[in-house]
Amino acid sequence: MSYPQNLTPEEKLADAKDRLNIPTIVCICGSTRFMQEMADADRELTWGGHIVVRPSCDMKNPHELWADEAEAEAGKVRLDALHRAKIRLADEVLVVGDYIGQSTRAEIAYARQLGKPVRFTHPDVDPGPQNAA
Repeated sequence: MSYPQNLTPEEKLADAKDRLNIPTIVCICGSTRFMQEMADADRELTWGGHIVVRPSCDMKNPHELWADEAEAEAGKVRLDALHRAKIRLADEVLVVGDYIGQSTRAEIAYARQLGKPVRFTHPDVDPGPQNAA
């Protein structure tokens, strides 16, 4: 007698999204210098029927939430972990901008490691699968 295989967490999530008829979830990645371009991409994707998750805190610009240096460091760690969770949740990743920094490069590598399709607004900046990390 054979027993059914247990589903992985990823398979459970995909199954749940399918059963609930959840639209494609797109995670926008990129340098926070491209926040306006991210907002533009978000609007277009949302208008096209997608659920969009993206960075929402631009720590390069002053704000009371990250005015304290110690809290800013702790917040950066939390935001990085949160963005990784957004990538795990997403069905695909869209990298916005014509520059890929170290953080975005790591996010691309992470998404590809998870088997997520990665698209670019500027395909010429794609570090490629072997150079993403």
